[in-house]
Order: sequence, then structure tokens, then C-alpha cells
Amino acid sequence: MATWFRTYYEDEALWLYFEADDEGWAARHVEVRGQDSRPVTAASLEEVLHLRDHADRAAMFRYERQYGVLAEGPMDGWQDQPRAAGISAEEFERLWAEARRALGDSA
Repeated sequence: MATWFRTYYEDEALWLYFEADDEGWAARHVEVRGQDSRPVTAASLEEVLHLRDHADRAAMFRYERQYGVLAEGPMDGWQDQPRAAGISAEEFERLWAEARRALGDSA
């Protein structure tokens, strides 16, 4: 079962929002800059795997330049991060849609 949560990365003043799959890995990842609420990342594991399997390095580079880099590794311990909290699927979907619009959804 998927889980949705947020944390705060103080060094970069970024809010990080995650949709984690049933194994605890990031399925989708949104980063929003704290000072101006500007999205800087909206990456999807499904899209990254599709590019890995069906495209070239240039396509992956374009994706990462537009949508940022998906968080890797298990999301264990997120509850211990600064300002961590669970969020609803609806809140994540709203943030995802806003971030993709802001970053130019063309993937």
C-alpha cells in the first residue's frame, strides 16, 4: 500500500513530498522551495524506468533537467526527519499536479 508524506530539508530550504510504494521506495517525488513555494522537482519512478528501458541517455538527461532527479533508496526513517508528517493522497495529487504544471508537463 502506498504512503504519502513530507519532510523538510533545512540546508536547502526545501519541502520534500513523497509517494512511497508498498516496499517503501519513492514512486513519485516533489520538491518545493520553501522561500517562494516554487516546485523544483516532480519526478516519477514509472517515467524514469520507461526512459531507462526505452530511450537513450539524452532523453534521461532532458527529463532530469526538466523534472529533477527521483530520490533513490528506501524511505525508511522518514518520520525522524525535520517537520515530517503524513499527508493525504489528495494533498499529494494536488502538489504533484501543481509541480508538473509549473515544470512544464511534457513527459
